[in-house]
Amino acid sequence: MAKKEAAPAADGQPAGKSKLKLIILIVVGLLLAVGLSVGGTWFILSKGDKSEEAKPAEAAASAAPVRQPAIYQDLMPAFVVNFNYQNRTRYLQVSMALMSRDAAGMEKLKVHMPVLRNRLVMLLSGQDFAALQTPLGKEMLLQQALASVQELAQKETGSTVVEQVLFTNFVLQ
Repeated sequence: MAKKEAAPAADGQPAGKSKLKLIILIVVGLLLAVGLSVGGTWFILSKGDKSEEAKPAEAAASAAPVRQPAIYQDLMPAFVVNFNYQNRTRYLQVSMALMSRDAAGMEKLKVHMPVLRNRLVMLLSGQDFAALQTPLGKEMLLQQALASVQELAQKETGSTVVEQVLFTNFVLQ
């Protein structure tokens, strides 16, 4: 029996070898495209010399103070005040916490806790019961409490110390 030979392609080589060359060229082309894509992306994302605009921004970021973690001081026991509203006795019970990022300042403020609690009790008892039933009234009370605490802290410790006053429990009855 005689062996069958593949019909020669247009370039004079058998058809099987030309298909193999075509597949190899396609694979090499794809690898080259992927390599250039990865290389270009890497070059753009990790430039060796940074632009002049980025340097001042980095310097400002490194010069900015590091933000300290929050410290919370619960004001325990909860505050309880009574109101006379529509000829009935009503009560407000509020648990509060102070948030600060200055541990030393909070320690200084702890010495003045009786004065702080007195200010907050007077502030709470002077509120309008109907206004406290609204979200806006509660928010206004938070702002007034923060202002009162920061005023005392500024007077006694030399800095505002407290960033935020938080209601951890708020009950109107």
